[in-house]
Amino acid sequence: MPSRLKDNLNSKYFEAANALTSKTARRRIVAYVESYDDIYFWRTVLSEFENDKRYFEVMLPSKVNLTRGKKSVLMNFLEEGEKRNEEGEILGKDMIACVDADYDYLLQGRTHQSQRILNSPYVFHTYVYAIENFQCYAPSLHNVCVSVTLNDHRIFDFREYFQMFSEALFPLFVWSIMVYRNGGYSRFSITDFNRVADPGGFNVQNPQPSINKLKHKVHTKINELQRMFPDAKDEYLATKDDLRKLGVTPQTTYLYIQGHHLFDTVVSPILSKVCNILRQERQNEIYYATAHKTQKRNEMSCYENSLQDIKSMLKKNTGYMSSEPFRRLQSDIQEFFR
Repeated sequence: MPSRLKDNLNSKYFEAANALTSKTARRRIVAYVESYDDIYFWRTVLSEFENDKRYFEVMLPSKVNLTRGKKSVLMNFLEEGEKRNEEGEILGKDMIACVDADYDYLLQGRTHQSQRILNSPYVFHTYVYAIENFQCYAPSLHNVCVSVTLNDHRIFDFREYFQMFSEALFPLFVWSIMVYRNGGYSRFSITDFNRVADPGGFNVQNPQPSINKLKHKVHTKINELQRMFPDAKDEYLATKDDLRKLGVTPQTTYLYIQGHHLFDTVVSPILSKVCNILRQERQNEIYYATAHKTQKRNEMSCYENSLQDIKSMLKKNTGYMSSEPFRRLQSDIQEFFR
């Protein structure tokens, strides 16, 4: 069946299903998402907008062939200008797409996919690169450590570190967006950027050397890019100014880099080192407590059985809800129902 015909049938099916229900029944709105991990995130987002008139069902774009990803989600929606049927009714009012922004938000319509994400009233995006960036929201990371280790001792300033990390990366990030906007990503890809954006050698007690190393790598790469694009100064400055207007600041760059890289290569290893210290601290307290051996052994067993996995706790982290990009996402959804 042609994909466009399938899109019409999908949307009409959900409209018809809602039309057949009782006038007092809640309207079902299907929210298509990119992957399994996205289901929990978007369920958390959309729950706030459920009421006695509507509810959401968050699902992958296809139960038949198990296709996933942003392109698969967006295929369920018609092009702009084709959203009305013969009766003039808007198609898709019972279907929405909930996707990662990736670079599409920052590209500001330079590509067809970016245009669809920015212009469709039925497509909602994260503003930050992906849901992983929200999960790694720096002000919430101490709480993640507490949930993992059950130790509330603040031994590391995540806000300060990721501010320094972002400030070090910001000049190179501007280059990355500028190159992508011009279609020159083969000369400086996201993968190339990620190779630089790796704070290897991180030390909890002394994190500054990892920032210094990062700054050196950024400086080296920028010198290389300036040789590749010798006439790009004015465009670079214009791109930097544009990114600031879109909400990207030197202090928050980490929210806009590739989400999986931030989650797996940057934040998870740092959390692992912090949590290892917090676990050891708690275990030492139990070991040196004034109690008999059996009591200590039971207490240690109880503590260790209560420990959680770092990545699992990060994926369940909802501490991003106070962030500015998340409030913009909420505002978009609120506007949709007005």
